[in-house]
Amino acid sequence: MSAKQDFYKVLGVSRDASAEEIKKAYRQMARKYHPDVNRDDPKAEDKFKEISDAYEVLSDPQKREVYDRFGPDAFDPTKNSGTGGFQGGFGGFDFDDLGGFGDLFDVIFGGASSGRRRRTGPQRGADREIRLEINFEDAVFGMEKEIELPRMEKCDVCKGSGAEPGSSVKTCPDCNGSGQTRTVQSTPFGRFESVKTCNRCRGEGRIIEKPCSECRGAGQVKRNRKIDVRIPAGIDSGSRLRIQGEGEVGLRGGGPGDLYITIVVKPHHSFKRDGYNLISTLEIDFVQASLGDEIEVPLLGGAAYNLSIPEGTQPGDIITVKNKGIPHLHSHRNGDLKVIVKVKIPKKLSKRQKELLKEFYSESDAKQNKKGFFEKFKDAMG
Repeated sequence: MSAKQDFYKVLGVSRDASAEEIKKAYRQMARKYHPDVNRDDPKAEDKFKEISDAYEVLSDPQKREVYDRFGPDAFDPTKNSGTGGFQGGFGGFDFDDLGGFGDLFDVIFGGASSGRRRRTGPQRGADREIRLEINFEDAVFGMEKEIELPRMEKCDVCKGSGAEPGSSVKTCPDCNGSGQTRTVQSTPFGRFESVKTCNRCRGEGRIIEKPCSECRGAGQVKRNRKIDVRIPAGIDSGSRLRIQGEGEVGLRGGGPGDLYITIVVKPHHSFKRDGYNLISTLEIDFVQASLGDEIEVPLLGGAAYNLSIPEGTQPGDIITVKNKGIPHLHSHRNGDLKVIVKVKIPKKLSKRQKELLKEFYSESDAKQNKKGFFEKFKDAMG
């Protein structure tokens, strides 16, 4: 990274430029000096590198703060070799003492662990999500179902402590239970404090002298658990049920997570769903369609209903039966049953049936039509 260039001048912005102004300037100059755009210019690659170096520093609030305080020399790699120390007024300081310049930023700003303190207290368990496939009838009428699922649960032997009964769990003496250790170092910039995960307790803040023989110190074991689930009437595919407290067990005394169940409804061989309405089909002959009739039709669940077929019913007509559909969720209302009528045309007729139809034809207005009766009837039936 160049130490001689003024990064603000490289990007063509003022020293008080905002982050958005710096970003905009970088994009404009990067497009202008990109090596792929300036293949005939041998200096374009060096210019593009200067622009990238400047943006790398000025786009990072922490690096920009150091640059503003100590100038370009703070980012000169030639002055971080351990042979002469920092040359910008801090002679004699050897960066090798800090494990390199990158580690210096960990000291100044707290390193990767800064701002991400590991939780050592009670922690809520994770949520679980499963898919549950149910029959069409069960979705319409509701049901109680027992499901079995594997999950992590609190160890019964150690009661979740992770320690063998009779042994103790001690607070880590290195971090005093915080799960983190702090180191103070003196640098040319002053005294700085770094925070890292405690190596002795691995961030737990406690030490188990004798781990539990059942869970090996984890405080949890995997078990298959049976849960009773109430499926509400009227539920549909894609709906999610939330069962509080049936997710994974919490850590260090934390509460359990929740269980989410995504419902998948199997299709039915006779009925379909349209919102809260049930859709079915009914096949009748042309005599019933012409004269009307009363037919017993099956309802979902095994019951029956006497359906009145109006005189002159046409193929494709829909007969609505009120309140025989699907229950609304969390309501006492029901949708309707929609019966789609199909008219069956006989393929073979007896001699007597043909005579009767011809007699009917002769007394009807159909004889004025040039088409034969059966052709017209077929047209009418679709």
